[in-house]
Amino acid sequence: MQQTNVLEYLERTAPRVPDKLAYANENMGLTFSEVYRDARAIGSFLSRRGHYREPVVVFMQKHPKMVVSFYGVIYSGCYYVPIDEEMPKHRIELIFQNLNPKAIICDDVTKEMVKEFHYQGEIYLYEEMTAEPADDEKLAEIRRNALDVDPIYIVFTSGSTGVPKGVVACHRSVIDYIDNLADVLEFDENSIFGNQTPLYFDACLKELYSTMKFGGTTYLIPKNLFMFPVKLVEFLNEYKINTVCWVVSALTMISAFKAFDKVKPQYLHTIAFGSEVFPIKQFNIWREALPDAKFVNLYGPTEGTGMCCYYKVDREFALDETIPIGQPFHNTEILLLDENNKPAKPGGPGEICIRGTSVTLGYYHNPEKTRESFVQNPLNDAYPEIIYRTGDLAKYNERGELCFLSRKDYQIKHMGHRIELGEIEVVVNMKDGIKSACCIFDDDKKKIVLYYVGEVSPADMVRYLKEKLPRYMIPNSMEVLETMPLTPNGKINRVLLKQNYMNKKEK
Repeated sequence: MQQTNVLEYLERTAPRVPDKLAYANENMGLTFSEVYRDARAIGSFLSRRGHYREPVVVFMQKHPKMVVSFYGVIYSGCYYVPIDEEMPKHRIELIFQNLNPKAIICDDVTKEMVKEFHYQGEIYLYEEMTAEPADDEKLAEIRRNALDVDPIYIVFTSGSTGVPKGVVACHRSVIDYIDNLADVLEFDENSIFGNQTPLYFDACLKELYSTMKFGGTTYLIPKNLFMFPVKLVEFLNEYKINTVCWVVSALTMISAFKAFDKVKPQYLHTIAFGSEVFPIKQFNIWREALPDAKFVNLYGPTEGTGMCCYYKVDREFALDETIPIGQPFHNTEILLLDENNKPAKPGGPGEICIRGTSVTLGYYHNPEKTRESFVQNPLNDAYPEIIYRTGDLAKYNERGELCFLSRKDYQIKHMGHRIELGEIEVVVNMKDGIKSACCIFDDDKKKIVLYYVGEVSPADMVRYLKEKLPRYMIPNSMEVLETMPLTPNGKINRVLLKQNYMNKKEK
């Protein structure tokens, strides 16, 4: 029988390995039987209090119990909305306005924080919820009425207007995603995951649901370790972590600061990466340190349930090349559309548009934004078929592999030429001594601005770029940073760099 509910993963795994560690941090862990018991208790608690088919906010510190709360919300027939105590207060307020939630699950710390918001609904404590017994009959009734197109979570992404957009995903899209990802990365019951991302991002699906599917183990790595590369690698070794699915900046932080000169991951055999282009110079340091490991480039937006394309790195790349994003997962199609909504010419650029079950349900309480990005397939005028327009540009190389080019909004017109800012960043990252780089564009003064971290003077950088780039692509100004600003998810914070630049310009 086909799986229709993500909780079937847990219900198959918990009886098989009840005492095995499922989710842990550096201080404590929960076994599969504990996860199963407490999630069902939370689901029953919410159901007794009348919560059904509505958003339930999980506002907790990053902790294994937060993961259990997610599953408990799903058991109740509701859908969870993860929020973290590190989120800016203003962002949380905007999310609350969009959701108007009736229930929030808290821990002792976040319970006090909720008082700062104008929230009128119920506040439930994790420990109180798990103290009540499970109602097996009620949970069975909820399951009978559940469909695989019912929502299971809302994850908020940054909107272009500064207002967060809540992406709604359902059981079907998550099941297909995890099953595909697991096949590609060859997860099994021996997989020990090291989670890097905050739990309020969809990126954590890779570890959380794969653990539940196979009976593996996920360690939630303390955030502060990502500022100390050697200690981070020592953590991986201490807990025998063999699988990571991290953003590129987390990996380059280890390689750029030469952590491998002191310690190497002893157990790591599977390294998946995504979110940004991996500079080949840094990637080669990883491959040299772990020659027998499997490296896989993943691509996909939150609106496509995490990742929808993959490329298993199987060859060497020149320093000025980028690693392909490869091919779509099973049961997913990538349409490359040009500016006229026609298929892109062979080898030519086009916008990545996603077709298939990985496409999420849209934005919560935001029909206008949903209509902008979740659109009728322009290649199909015979029946309704929704695709998601990513805003990312790509092309196929001579091997038939999909290669990411840039965001549509990173493509600029400068001195009469169309330029991909990402191409400049690739060349900068090739230079010895460079740890990371980012370009922005001043639309008013038509200037390319380069920010980079590394031991290279601006004068040396200009001389280097003059040898590598045409004149119209050389940045008009550049600034050396001590550290590159990152988003909570670990990507380069381009918005903040542009804001800082505009603020300086106005002074």
